[in-house]
Amino acid sequence: MSKPIESSRAPEPVGAYPHARRAGNLLFLSGVGPRQRGSEEIPGVQLGADGSIVSYDIEAQCRSCFDNVRAIMEDADVPWTNIVDVLVFLTNMKDDFKTYNRVYAEYFAGDGNPNPTRTTIEINALPTPIGVEVKVIATVD
Repeated sequence: MSKPIESSRAPEPVGAYPHARRAGNLLFLSGVGPRQRGSEEIPGVQLGADGSIVSYDIEAQCRSCFDNVRAIMEDADVPWTNIVDVLVFLTNMKDDFKTYNRVYAEYFAGDGNPNPTRTTIEINALPTPIGVEVKVIATVD
């Protein structure tokens, strides 16, 4: 049996899915982007009148994604240190990986951080005008 988790602090899902789902001793997060709850603005993204991306700051987007993941984890009562796997989608691997990797290390490497396994994949686009999305699996105590 599994239980859906809805966060009161993470951005509203852009489709019909929960923020996370607990199944047994695992917590599976849906893809988490950088948007902020209650706002259509995307941290680090400037859009043109036609809705196309004029400029973006991948560092701001990464930080917002990881902060959103943290909010979902906290609302699910699962410690950050229980993260065991991270899957990240980038829309511009060549230009953004170095910055993403540096920010990732601040959140996931070193003392007191989970140092999970990780996969990073470049994709053509995401459902909203963002450059990064994060998917996480964690254990539940």
